[in-house]
Amino acid sequence: MKLAVVLFNLGGPDGPAAVRPFLANLFSDPAIINLPAPLRLPLASLISRRREKAAQANYDLMGGASPLLPETEAQAQALEARLQALAPDTEVRVFITMRYWRPFAADTAREVMAFAPDELVLLPLYPQYSTTTTASSLKDWYGAYRGPGRSRAICCYPTGDGLVQAHAEAVRLIWQAAGSPEGLRLLFSAHGLPQKVVDAGDPYAAQVEATAERIAARLPEFADWRVSFQSRVGPMKWLTPATDDEIKRAGAEGKGVIICPVAFVSEHVETLVELDHDYARVAHVAGARPYLRAPAPGVREAFIDDMAHAALIALGRFDDTRPHGPWLCPLGLAKCACHRGEQQ
Repeated sequence: MKLAVVLFNLGGPDGPAAVRPFLANLFSDPAIINLPAPLRLPLASLISRRREKAAQANYDLMGGASPLLPETEAQAQALEARLQALAPDTEVRVFITMRYWRPFAADTAREVMAFAPDELVLLPLYPQYSTTTTASSLKDWYGAYRGPGRSRAICCYPTGDGLVQAHAEAVRLIWQAAGSPEGLRLLFSAHGLPQKVVDAGDPYAAQVEATAERIAARLPEFADWRVSFQSRVGPMKWLTPATDDEIKRAGAEGKGVIICPVAFVSEHVETLVELDHDYARVAHVAGARPYLRAPAPGVREAFIDDMAHAALIALGRFDDTRPHGPWLCPLGLAKCACHRGEQQ
């Protein structure tokens, strides 16, 4: 029995020369800019040229490249070891595919086909489902893979016990390391989306709220908490409140903040630069002190163990013993894959 698990993430440039083509790939995706190709592709080229210099400055703060692939490789190694321990009669390989930079789906698909698995589990590293992330990545994969094996996709896990535990542990540890200061507001910061995407039925915002509620339930020392959104670009209306506005609000109210990157499972430009540099300056100016940021789940044991069990549950190897059962989106979210009874 051969099992392939494919991890999905957005990817990031692996050097200065990759910044512009990475941005061009990102903005060429119709899930990001919903325009016909004759309009979308020239616009993507224009945006990538205009944003290249600023984006390169951000990657320079991280040594000139995104750490997302090395972070994901570490998660893949940990997950493969855990799956092999849980299923010793199975030959397990964990693969990585990125949406906007190497390794691309076509390259990973060839590796998986050479492995010739009996079963595949498709595991996006986006805990909360969105048409702009999970749906786009899975569509890309389905267009590339033509190999053997029965395939099962895990669409989302916003209230996964291991995800929640890993975030709660990280928040509590960073707070304790700072001397357990009082009067902090806990901000669950997630990547934003244009409001029109959510209004069209995308479940992302509802799932982010569900994740935050579940984490907050494990952190009774932080009764003052809120969800906020970062990384807004362009003139259109995005999800609110914005994280930088909430940091300013906390400062005006005489509070410090601790940030939990609720929608991220790996460190990358939005955590290491936007949160750790840009928003730290916002907090300093606003008087929101202290300003603390919990790390992403990464390879925390609880998170990796949860991913391993989710993969085996998807294959019918384990019974689903989650205390709250599998996540199901509320009715009314037309773009959700959960409430329609699709494989989760």
